[in-house]
Amino acid sequence: MSDKIPSPGISRENRVGEEGLSRLRAHLERNAGINPIVLTQWIRRYGDDARQLLKEFDRYSEAMEP
Repeated sequence: MSDKIPSPGISRENRVGEEGLSRLRAHLERNAGINPIVLTQWIRRYGDDARQLLKEFDRYSEAMEP
């Protein structure tokens, strides 16, 4: 058996920081088919930073506003 302790995903602190926004950018660059409801959740969590990214990739809609 290995003594390595598994780490489940990334911490909320990192997820809500720059790392999370870079993940969103990566998804948008790959043109991943992200549901608009999920994009709305990104706006709720990251605010203006996520909104700006979505506009940059032409994925923003007024209907996404919380």
